[in-house]
Amino acid sequence: MKLFSVGGALIAVALFLFLNSAFIVKQTEQALVMQFGKFVREEKNAGIYFKTPFLQNVEYFDKRLLDFDANPNEVIAADQKRLIVDAFIRYKITNPLLFKQTVGNEMTMRSRLNSILESSLRQVLGSVPLSAVLSEKRAEIMSDIRNLVNLQAMGAKVEGTTETASIATGGFGIEVVDVRIKRADLPPANSEGIYKRMQTEREREAKEFRAKGSEDAQKIRSQADKERTILLAEAKKKAEITRGEGDGTATKIFADSFGKDEEFFQFYRSMQAYKKTLDKKDTTIMMSPDNEFLQYMEKGEISTSR
Repeated sequence: MKLFSVGGALIAVALFLFLNSAFIVKQTEQALVMQFGKFVREEKNAGIYFKTPFLQNVEYFDKRLLDFDANPNEVIAADQKRLIVDAFIRYKITNPLLFKQTVGNEMTMRSRLNSILESSLRQVLGSVPLSAVLSEKRAEIMSDIRNLVNLQAMGAKVEGTTETASIATGGFGIEVVDVRIKRADLPPANSEGIYKRMQTEREREAKEFRAKGSEDAQKIRSQADKERTILLAEAKKKAEITRGEGDGTATKIFADSFGKDEEFFQFYRSMQAYKKTLDKKDTTIMMSPDNEFLQYMEKGEISTSR
């Protein structure tokens, strides 16, 4: 019975020591084994590992991509335009020991990243105009900001920046994977003035377009009127020529025809004269009976001819 009790106690102690010496590193984690605050070893691969119980402890750090959404910053572009820039950073911890020694935890790291990102934004955006930030060059600008943030986070000395802690420690033990600008807007105080200026400029351009269009329309209208006048004059000229030629031909035909019988010609001309003179029903003509005009009328109808 005593042997059973001793054996059970030994098993319990062994199990207790095993549980305090074994630790698990997940696939999304990396671990540092520390002893009295000093670094012992690093475990980056997933699995079960062991440490000295009670003397050593394990600190875990995330191995995945981490996001940091920075506070909006006011930046002055190269053309003196003020911008409110809202950006975020994606980074991962590549050296957990250096990360622990320099910043300790993610909360402190985010504070340091905020100051690095702010200085990088001011340096890069301060060298380009506002139009570049809003154009296809935006991707290139973000790449420059990412490289600058990465250099400072890795401990490189960058001219024009104020971040010095990372320089002294050789970096933060992180790699900045991406920097993105979510929003780049004008301050509310400036937006209204700029919108009014843009509206005035567009109205001026619209007036110029309308004036140019009216001028072109007048030119086209004048040219069309000129061509119309020329066409009508030429058509009238041709019509007069054709009419004259027709009248000449008709006169020649009449002359040739009437020349063959002069008496018939006189009769025909008298009939034409009667027709023109007596065309209206209310016309009354008073003539002497021996008037040559009435030579083809019957004598009994002279006094009532109309």
